Amino acid sequence: LTEEELANYIAIKTQGLLISRSKLAGFLFENSKQALYQKFDRPLSVIVYNMERCGLKVDKKTLKDLSDYFEKEIKEISLEIYKIAGEEFNIASPKQLSDILFNKMKLSTGKRSAKSGDYRTDFEILEQLQSRGHTIADFIIRWRQLSKLKSTYTDALLEQTNKESGRVHTTFSLAYTTTGRFSSVNPNLQNIPIKGEYGDKIRSAFVAKTGYKIISADYSQMELRLLAHIADVKALQEAFREGGKDIHLITASEVFGVPLDKVTSNLRQRAKIINFGITYGIGEYGLARRLGVLRIEAAHYIKRYFQKYPEVQTYMESAKKFVHKNGYVETLMGRRCYVREIESQDRRGRLFAERAAINAPIQGTNADIIRKAMIAIHNEILTKHKTVCMISQIHDELLFEIKDDSYLNTIIEKIQHFMTTAISLSVPVKVDCNIGASWGKG
Repeated sequence: LTEEELANYIAIKTQGLLISRSKLAGFLFENSKQALYQKFDRPLSVIVYNMERCGLKVDKKTLKDLSDYFEKEIKEISLEIYKIAGEEFNIASPKQLSDILFNKMKLSTGKRSAKSGDYRTDFEILEQLQSRGHTIADFIIRWRQLSKLKSTYTDALLEQTNKESGRVHTTFSLAYTTTGRFSSVNPNLQNIPIKGEYGDKIRSAFVAKTGYKIISADYSQMELRLLAHIADVKALQEAFREGGKDIHLITASEVFGVPLDKVTSNLRQRAKIINFGITYGIGEYGLARRLGVLRIEAAHYIKRYFQKYPEVQTYMESAKKFVHKNGYVETLMGRRCYVREIESQDRRGRLFAERAAINAPIQGTNADIIRKAMIAIHNEILTKHKTVCMISQIHDELLFEIKDDSYLNTIIEKIQHFMTTAISLSVPVKVDCNIGASWGKG
């Protein structure tokens, strides 16, 4: 650009920013949100910039070995799929896959896509085929899982690692989600698997530099604790206050009607799905699909859940009424979460919006809490100790790279303190800290 073109470009951008600032500031004052912006959002810009600049160190060999392993597994699974199908085809092509499953193999009456007219091959359909004993569905689900892990994580992280620093420098967005949760791109760190067969292996590729450790500070069952507080659920509050009680064990005993000492690990896992599903406003159909049971059975479980925790049902109905009246819901700290599809003419869209309205105050408050904790940690620890760096935020979890010296345990205690005291609830707030040479080996 010439100097004149550059001057015009800058002038137009600056004028736009000035007009926008004036209008947005007015909107904040009109809705009494100026304090929220000044306390929680504005200070984070510097903190997030520092996280992006610092980045996460990557062990390329671990990623390459994992990528090669995924490649080998994908090839072996592909051969099994071809053997069952009786021919080779492009497994990644929904059109070719639907043709094999429903036209050639005639597995069952599939559901056609309204857009393309082809039979659907999404996860829901594959799950149905899997439940009917069709082995090919097992292999396709596995193939898709490994293919996604390889393309989205191992291969992508290798490409996105900065050659000079040996680190990945993601870009965080503070305003992309309606609930205030962070999002990130290039790479997306928010969707890296937490647990499971490969979650720890992928996380183990994020390592500390020489002489340092990785600290993971993770809020424990925060959304359930917030549900207990926001919905004023007496039974949940009592269980959390007593500390040693297992929430999922208690729910399993109540919902499935078995004594506490007879609850199996499988029943506890199913109760965990119910506990977290309810906070997302899950319905009978969604719960039935997740548990692999009939809809009538899922309806029975939800009924038993509400009998044990009646305040949850009251909260859910209250949230739906509020969002239909106002078009938004609010977090405990006053952040508005707009739910744009709430008056949709499409029933499915409206039900989805209602579920979002039920979960948003919980998830949004969770996001506000960790924002507040990040600001306190930055002001009281990071500015005073140059041997520690906050390197990432993934939902309920904060990651730090910290020098392995005599101050290590003191700093961990301070991190836990600022995270647990970021909010006062009717239940205790708990933070688990893990330390290791990598993110996955705490």
